Amino acid sequence: MSLHSRRELLAVLKPRYRKASRVSKRQMLDEFTAATGYDRKYAIGLLNALPIANGSRKEKRPRKTRPKLYDSTVQNALQRLWDIENRPCGKRLVPFLPDLVNALDRHGEIDWDQSVTEKLLALSPATADRLLKAARASAGPRGKTTTKPGTLLKNQIPVRTFSEWDDDRPGFAEVDLVAHCNDTTRGEYLHTLTMTDIATQWTECLPLRNRSQQTVTDAIAIARKQLPFAMLGLDSDNGGEFINQTLLRYCKEEEITFTRCRPYRKNDQCHVEQKNWSIVREHVGYDRLESERECTLLRSLYASLRLYVNFFQPCLKLTHKERIGAKVKKQYDKAKTPYQRLLDSGMLTADQAEALKVQYESINPAQIWRDLGKAKERLWKATKVRIESEATNASG
Repeated sequence: MSLHSRRELLAVLKPRYRKASRVSKRQMLDEFTAATGYDRKYAIGLLNALPIANGSRKEKRPRKTRPKLYDSTVQNALQRLWDIENRPCGKRLVPFLPDLVNALDRHGEIDWDQSVTEKLLALSPATADRLLKAARASAGPRGKTTTKPGTLLKNQIPVRTFSEWDDDRPGFAEVDLVAHCNDTTRGEYLHTLTMTDIATQWTECLPLRNRSQQTVTDAIAIARKQLPFAMLGLDSDNGGEFINQTLLRYCKEEEITFTRCRPYRKNDQCHVEQKNWSIVREHVGYDRLESERECTLLRSLYASLRLYVNFFQPCLKLTHKERIGAKVKKQYDKAKTPYQRLLDSGMLTADQAEALKVQYESINPAQIWRDLGKAKERLWKATKVRIESEATNASG
């Protein structure tokens, strides 16, 4: 069939095709594709195309739009909740919205109608991400590493890889240090000790004046007391601040299983490495911290941050990973806070669970977020004053 004949056939069928029923359309489409040799999808496009208007060569069909369900009031309320949660992705935010809204309502922080709350709780993660797209923030820079090889004690401390951390029982933790040295490792500067429980993702952070053996061991002992469950195992990197007689002796005396990761394999400590970024770098940043005043302010910041992170920051856990050719397909569980994971573990006694629940209900997430902002502001001001003082002394 010639091109001219195909166009004539199209002109005859087009009006009838639009008015026909679904069954008739199928029959007409079969006959049209058989006569013209067109691909079925291409033929459907030709038969559905609108007439050319005003000499335009491009045919467009009006786009069907659904009525807008989530107006600016819902979007603003969602953005406020998102800000309080420190701007997580939709898959982490949406599952926790019912608990977050209840906590804010309990402390008188809700200032919108019930209809807005109902729409917020009906959101899907994809819709939440779409509504928050314009408010997304860019990522920050990366920092330096200060890990140095440990001693010959590595032979006495067994290696444990990330694939072996499959325990669902709370008490097995990874530990690491974060250096607050900015762009130089000269002189003395503060460190943060980060300890993360594998099963629940419960995280404790403590500031250190230095990374001596005794200082690190004392900080681990303090973090251990702050945990709402018993510590059973500790896994570190191969740095000398951890691989030493002091910490090894402490773990043996307290009957704590002490293991280390493989050298230069950061994925062996993926849990605590994630917290180094999402907690320490996200809230403290990369400034150089040195003074006793800064250490005190950092300790105050972490006192509020541990409540905020462990009770109100939902996280995802990898449940399954499958390699298909060059791609890796990953599956994650439902986002939960460390507090929720700890209750679900069934490892707490009834009294412990009740005490933890009372503590949770006493915390106002909006207020603690405001307190965190003030604590960070005080820390940044103290750092700025120290830097200006050092510059004045150097110029004088």
